Order: sequence, then C-alpha cells, then structure tokens
Amino acid sequence: MTVEAQVLPTPIGPLALLAREGVVVAAGFTADPQEMFVRLPPALRALDLVVTDDLGPSARAVQDYLDGDLKALDSVEVTQPGTPKRQRLLDALRQVPPGVTVSYAELAERAGLPRTAARAAGGACAQNLIAPFVPCHRVLPSTGGFGGYYYGVPVKRWLLTHEGALLP
Repeated sequence: MTVEAQVLPTPIGPLALLAREGVVVAAGFTADPQEMFVRLPPALRALDLVVTDDLGPSARAVQDYLDGDLKALDSVEVTQPGTPKRQRLLDALRQVPPGVTVSYAELAERAGLPRTAARAAGGACAQNLIAPFVPCHRVLPSTGGFGGYYYGVPVKRWLLTHEGALLP
C-alpha cells in the first residue's frame, strides 16, 4: 500500500498531488510532495510515499482546469479527515462554482449551519488538505480583502482571476 504523488507545473508554481488508490488525499502548491504528506492523517503517513510520472485522471483534471475547463476538478474523487460538521463544510465548499465567491458566513449557511458558524467555516478552510480541488480560495472575508490562504494571497488571487471571479 502506497500514497502516490505527482508534481505538476502550473502558471503559479508547482502543484503536488497525492492519491491513494486513485482518490486524491492531498494537493497543494509546493514542489515537495513530502510537505503535503506530513499533513496527512497517521494511517496514511504510515504508508510509503512514491513519486510517479502520471496520476491519471486527477492529473488530467488539473491540466484541463488550467486549460480553461473550470469544472474539471469537480469530478475528481477526494477524501480528507474531519468531523461530520467539517465534512459538511468541505462538501458545501466543493459546491461553490468557479467564478463565484462566498463569505465564511455564507459557507456556513450552505453547509446547513447558522451564519454564526463562520469561524468553523474558516477552520475548515484553514485545515483543507486538497487545494484547489476543495476550493477554499473561493471564500473571502465579508469585511473585504482576500483573507488568508495557506499558499499565499498571490496564489489565491491568481486562482480567482483564472476562474473569472476577479478582473485581471
């Protein structure tokens, strides 16, 4: 049993994809898959990390997304740990379409939680292991600006511009 990894070039820097049995378990803007691997749950970290040249459908989906098929990442199967509430938030996040942004309070509402659960929505985004497949970049603070993003505001801005949520 292994976790397979592939590093893909993107216009905003390398994207490391990690998958187990074809299901994406981590993705992030780094050239070093180990940076993502150490964030995985212990059961996955107990497996070997093997770098491959082609993760198949998930890698093709990234290329299609970069080529302009903004919904290409939506069909890729992903899994990550979390409480039932966090899973609801992550599922709601995957339903936010490209070109659309929501506030943390709106994300909470989309997950069936009260708007006051905005902090929980922010926590789910902060702990998201599968960017940009689980598009936490589409969440902006209601007070304006970009808020935080694990891979930096320039990456978040590029993703939002690529998706048409921001003007170039």
